[in-house]
Amino acid sequence: MTKALFLDFYGTVVHEDGAVIREITEMIADAGNAGSAAEIGRFWWSRFQEMCGAAHGARFETQRALELRSLEDTIRRFGSAADAGELSGRMFAHWRRPEIFEDTKPFFERCPVPIYILSNIDSQDIQAALDCHGLTPAGVFTSEDVRAYKPRQELFRLALESTGLKPEEAVHIGDSLSSDVKGAAQAGIPALWLNRAGRDVPEDTVSIRTLLDGIKYLQER
Repeated sequence: MTKALFLDFYGTVVHEDGAVIREITEMIADAGNAGSAAEIGRFWWSRFQEMCGAAHGARFETQRALELRSLEDTIRRFGSAADAGELSGRMFAHWRRPEIFEDTKPFFERCPVPIYILSNIDSQDIQAALDCHGLTPAGVFTSEDVRAYKPRQELFRLALESTGLKPEEAVHIGDSLSSDVKGAAQAGIPALWLNRAGRDVPEDTVSIRTLLDGIKYLQER
């Protein structure tokens, strides 16, 4: 029997930062002497992911710190005169006031079990986003709380320990196959992949197209 839902936030509950990333990479390209916005975006994402993977325990850094540092590296790599502080401010503003998906509030109203947010984000930023949309989950656990990022196990373990649940008593829903689905599976937690774009579904992966599609799964499990 499912007793709680662990829910990713950015890309799942609210829109991911794709639009602001495109805006920032175009500004870097316009102020530089090499590289297309797409090439800049790929480098920036790869650098940011590399930094997140290394940031745990004594080496932990907040999302804001990693975002700024990866942006500085990207601007330097492409010889741009763009200002990292100004551009990162655009990203931080998105994190605090993201656009919400249309199915989110109906899902929060109808979900048959308590919802706990698990997110790779700084605690103050996600609280601002929750307040912005009037969302009140049963609990919120962040990478800043555990000084590590999904798909590492620290965040999933904190959620289980704080709720007093066994892995099989929870379900995790998220939009990332690596951070959410594989991360939860490694912790023994059943996971649903929120596949809004209708991409090909890997073998042995349970997918849903909207959050509301997960209601029946939660009711029957």
